[in-house]
Amino acid sequence: MCSFLNLSFSLSISCLLTFRMLIPLFDEDTGLLVLAGMGDTVIDCYEVCCSEPFLSQVSHCLTDSSTRGVAMVPKLSLDVMSCEVMRVLQLTDSCIVPVSYQVPRKNSGQEFHEDLYPDTVGTTPAMCAEEWWQGGNKQVERVSLHPDKQPKPAKQIPAKKELTGGSKEDQVQGFSTSSSPLSTPSSSAAPSRSPSSTSGLSSGFVPSPSPSQSTKAIQSMLGPTSKFRHVQGAVMHRDTHITNIRGLNLTTPGECDGFCVNHQRIAVPLAISGGQIAVFERSQPGKLSDTALPTIQNSVNVADFSWDPFDTHRLAVAGDDAKIRVWKVPEGGLKDTITEPELVMQGHTEKIYSIKFHPLASGLLVSSSYDLTVRLWSLESGEQVKLLTGHQDQVFGMAWSPDGKLLATVCKDGKVRIYDPRKSTAPVQEGPGPEGHRGARVMWVCDGKYLLVSGFDSRSERELYLYSADSLSSGAVASTPVNVSPSTLIPYYDPDTSVVILTGKGDTRVYIYELVPEDPYFIECSSFNSPEPHKGLAFLPKTACNVRDVEIAVGLMLTKTTIEPVAFRVPRVKKEFFQDDVYTDTAVWWEPALTASAWLSGSNGQHKKISLKPKDMTPVSEAPKEAPVRKYLPSSVYLEEKTDEQKKEELLSAMVAKLGNMDDPLPQESFQGVDDDEWARYLAQIVVMGVQVVGRAFARALQQEYAASQAAARARGRTGQQSAAASSITGMSLQEAQQILNVSTLSPEEVQKNYEHLFKVNDKAVGGSFYLQSKL
Repeated sequence: MCSFLNLSFSLSISCLLTFRMLIPLFDEDTGLLVLAGMGDTVIDCYEVCCSEPFLSQVSHCLTDSSTRGVAMVPKLSLDVMSCEVMRVLQLTDSCIVPVSYQVPRKNSGQEFHEDLYPDTVGTTPAMCAEEWWQGGNKQVERVSLHPDKQPKPAKQIPAKKELTGGSKEDQVQGFSTSSSPLSTPSSSAAPSRSPSSTSGLSSGFVPSPSPSQSTKAIQSMLGPTSKFRHVQGAVMHRDTHITNIRGLNLTTPGECDGFCVNHQRIAVPLAISGGQIAVFERSQPGKLSDTALPTIQNSVNVADFSWDPFDTHRLAVAGDDAKIRVWKVPEGGLKDTITEPELVMQGHTEKIYSIKFHPLASGLLVSSSYDLTVRLWSLESGEQVKLLTGHQDQVFGMAWSPDGKLLATVCKDGKVRIYDPRKSTAPVQEGPGPEGHRGARVMWVCDGKYLLVSGFDSRSERELYLYSADSLSSGAVASTPVNVSPSTLIPYYDPDTSVVILTGKGDTRVYIYELVPEDPYFIECSSFNSPEPHKGLAFLPKTACNVRDVEIAVGLMLTKTTIEPVAFRVPRVKKEFFQDDVYTDTAVWWEPALTASAWLSGSNGQHKKISLKPKDMTPVSEAPKEAPVRKYLPSSVYLEEKTDEQKKEELLSAMVAKLGNMDDPLPQESFQGVDDDEWARYLAQIVVMGVQVVGRAFARALQQEYAASQAAARARGRTGQQSAAASSITGMSLQEAQQILNVSTLSPEEVQKNYEHLFKVNDKAVGGSFYLQSKL
């Protein structure tokens, strides 16, 4: 029989068939064989025996990343006091993941189990090379793994921080009796499944001597914590959808988001001559009519467009003719086709790429063009007010800083630039950008301290880059690959939660990350998948979120024929409380902080902030504290060996507790029509038998059981008389009890004799079953 069948490990169990080249690792001390396939996500462990079946599988470990290599940690580095018999390091594309194998023992952490740890090969060589050449055959001396018998190791040089991504305290020290798992550099590479084992008693992690070290080890294994790791995206009810959209323009430039929204209306470009734009009211969802819709006729194809953040009726549209047209949507939405813009601004000499409104100053717009210039426009005067130069190629994206002072751009020439438009027309900072030339977006994150750039690497793989806004020239401080796809990732950033949501036009997956201003910078969260490719995803103001459902963002997803709201929620248990750790005061960015002329003259401002807490909700930080309730007994209770008398006493106590209190009103009080003499005879017979079997305590339990049995029998008595032998005792009939004890008549002597015999032969110590003992 395999002695390691109860072996536990620190990753989840699954089944996977592999046909790749296997890497074997064999531990001659325990006879354990580890097999890992190159490129697989499965690590199998077997015990090699000297007799049939020769090979017994003891674990099947499913990892989160593909295996590029595996190695076994030396035996002298194992945590023997925690019954760790083997530790394997898995090499993946981005990190090293430790897999620890432990045998659950009752006194784990308190005593050394010699049967698990035979003497192992030491580290002192048996002879030199010359002795071996001369025919020497000495063996390396074996040493004990007992902590008290091991010599103190020489001081080890800590592993490089770049290798594991952890701190000095988290490094694995060679020849250490209590080693910590290696930390992973990113959350995506850390195992996210719950540890499990065949016995279900082991935690799956390598315990450390002190609680603080144990907590560090577990956090190092799981990666950084995030309250948004399990954020859930869900499409809202069909009643909120806008359907039957026809003639959607699917060929907008890559610099355009595809459509734009504000909290009142949605603008969608149509594939109709004249660059027409449909405007839908969010307050009027449902199926659109088959008749022609009133539209904005822009005269030329739409290159990019954007709603004024401070005026929900104003829409700025950049066209192929290098002009910017500003349209005014009437109150209540479009009722008729509009052909005359409110304002036309011209200054670019070639087609415009993109346009962005200023986040603080009203009536201020920035645009980029094929003429390699970036221009600022005042909607108050309708004229150009600033001209920025320095780009050598196409401008992929632009973004204003949160305080409205600086403007960042990412360019096809492989550069990321920061401008201070009021002080200089040339960039004040410049640094290397993404290597790919297929498109990119830029955004300010982490209170304006960093720039997030979504672009492509040299292999055309989509990647996210994080730059320090104070030192662009030093390059990206962190990056993370996303996937391979031709469309540019369009980011949405929530400054209140530091969560960024990204997707591309034509994608089916929406990626979510939490950004932190320290290592590992990117914390990957759960993603959202749409049933079919979407053409764009735009987000509503934070006030559109339902805080009672813990929504952190609400977006509108554009498909070929519909516009569907998508809510991103954080799962919480106490939803009746306002989650003030998720909802900080949010900026009132739909109100301007200053005018365009004031900003141009050098003034600065900032948005007011408001709380999203409803008046009738209590913050979760002020919720009354509840005492923790242990749902399950600790494993030591199950592992503790009990005597027969203890088992009998526990069974009897459980039975008495189940029967209830005699002071409670009895259910039979509501039943009538059963002969009391019959129940008196039945009671006398059962009480006599119970007294002779297990004594007075069992008799008291049977007296309480009689009340419930009488009620059940009286209920059945309405459909016909039934004997006392058919009534139930703790869920089984008297006939079943006779069959279990193998007695034909209710003789006290025979019952006592068979009970004692069967209870002993089913004892766990002689290979019996505790379940059968409980039935007895």
